[in-house]
Amino acid sequence: MRLPSLKRPARRAPDLDPASRQALERLRAICLALPETTEKLAWGEPTFRVDGKLFAQLDNHHHGAEHFGVWLAMPLGAQEGLVYTDPARFFVPPYVGGRGWIGVRLDRRPRWRRIEELVREAYRAVAPRRLAAGLPAGSSKIGSRRRRGAR
Repeated sequence: MRLPSLKRPARRAPDLDPASRQALERLRAICLALPETTEKLAWGEPTFRVDGKLFAQLDNHHHGAEHFGVWLAMPLGAQEGLVYTDPARFFVPPYVGGRGWIGVRLDRRPRWRRIEELVREAYRAVAPRRLAAGLPAGSSKIGSRRRRGAR
């Protein structure tokens, strides 16, 4: 009798409908345009990192959630303002929401210029100073306070 293999199936990108795939490709282009950003599949979702630190993660109906979006690291205090002013677009994501991260819905007519600003802010929140300093100043309304523990 042959025993079943203990190997786990290879990880692969999630299956997406055409609109979600297009949103992921646009998000990917924004993230990978930032200096020294890498993409890594983790927890079954594409994640984006700088210097090994996570700053963005796709949310493909995570644990049965009704939305398709992205989770982003944010500077201290940004989460409350964003979620309060536009709860239809922004939400507090599970696991990382307690550390100030925000969720941004990509399935409700995303405002891509705003998402690009937020991705840059997320990048700045975790990137080493040498990399964050090289980004052009954005028009983000979030502010430039860095997260505790950032270099």
